[in-house]
Amino acid sequence: MPKRRHLLTSIAAAAVLLAATVGGALSGGFRGAVAATNGTLAATAGCGKAPTLTSGTRTIQSSGQSRTYNLRIPDGYDGNHPYRLIFGFHWLNGSANNVTSAGYYGLQPLSNNSTIFVAPQGLNAGWANTNGRDLTLFDDISRQIESDLCVDTTQRFALGWSYGGAMSYAVACARPTIIRAVTVLSGANLSGCNGGTQPVAYFGIHGTFDSVLNISQGRQLRDTFVRNNGCTAQSPREPSRGSLTHITTAYAGCRAGYPVQWAAFDGDHTPSPVDGSGSPNDSRTWTSGEIWRFFGQFESTTPPTTPPPTTPPPTTPPPTTPPPTGEPGTCVATYRAVNSWPGGFQGEVTVANPTATTLNGWTVGLTLAGGQAISSLWSGTNTGTTGSVTVRNAAYNGTLGANASTTFGFTATGDGATPPGNVTCTSP
Repeated sequence: MPKRRHLLTSIAAAAVLLAATVGGALSGGFRGAVAATNGTLAATAGCGKAPTLTSGTRTIQSSGQSRTYNLRIPDGYDGNHPYRLIFGFHWLNGSANNVTSAGYYGLQPLSNNSTIFVAPQGLNAGWANTNGRDLTLFDDISRQIESDLCVDTTQRFALGWSYGGAMSYAVACARPTIIRAVTVLSGANLSGCNGGTQPVAYFGIHGTFDSVLNISQGRQLRDTFVRNNGCTAQSPREPSRGSLTHITTAYAGCRAGYPVQWAAFDGDHTPSPVDGSGSPNDSRTWTSGEIWRFFGQFESTTPPTTPPPTTPPPTTPPPTTPPPTGEPGTCVATYRAVNSWPGGFQGEVTVANPTATTLNGWTVGLTLAGGQAISSLWSGTNTGTTGSVTVRNAAYNGTLGANASTTFGFTATGDGATPPGNVTCTSP
């Protein structure tokens, strides 16, 4: 995969990152946009029109320069349906084509044609944002797309890794009424932060022994939005060296609609960590599933007439059937389908403790249908990927109090029409 090249082949690359010019930002912004949280769903000018834009590489004039971006329009595009819009920013010495070929950080395969994807190309393969030029590019691309395509103005998102994470942070700082949420993977303040005082939903992901951009730099970005979003300050747990796990923490006390989430993983500078392995892998990483769930929790202020089929359920949904009573030490697992696409699907399992006794640890067993294979799994540790699979709790969600529940999720290849069978749950 082209993304593997971005694992920064030398300390010199890190030096370039850290020495990058921290650009200023124009104070203007996307003037024609509607605030993402103003209580209305405004149809963009492109709604109801036959589009002229097509998927592929587009050229646009911005700040007096010819710039490019890759555009991915959903199959079966409906000009009367407002779509989610996601910007994916590339890493240093990466490209828009790298982001596109990697499925926009793994989100495009999960989108089920619910989302318009954009991958801008940075100047000098980076995001120095000198004099706010890259923020202006973000504005200009947004304006071009929304004048031609139907976009839900409450559903604009951005994400990126390394330098791309820095640019996503810059967008969150400078365009808080435009962008609904961002995810910053292994980022730092390299592209500037013009403003940075208003709330934006924020998800930060960082390796605990990142040798290029120290995790302390990622924490600083996170803490900007912990403050802005009114969250209760805390020091989230992070995995120990050699554990080959990740710990995701949702901050408490945040303003309604402005969550902050932090995932620390036992690893170096990569967007594709894999639990249980020291080798990054695009197809097995847990990051894409957790990012998609984070973005997917934000519903339109006014739903479209035909709701997208991919809106994820709440983060801890109750079981679809009431859990049976059981002896102390028993647990109940319930599967639900979250999303599907040609050749793959996403599922989620709720693990519930229906008893009055605290459970310490759980193990779920399930049987995948023929042709199905787990490609990534989060919030648990699996043994096996086909046929009979067992999933044990992660380090942070093994203890379940009385009547409490937790979830783990996974993506898999194969036909998702047949749900996993023989779903069981045991606890020590």
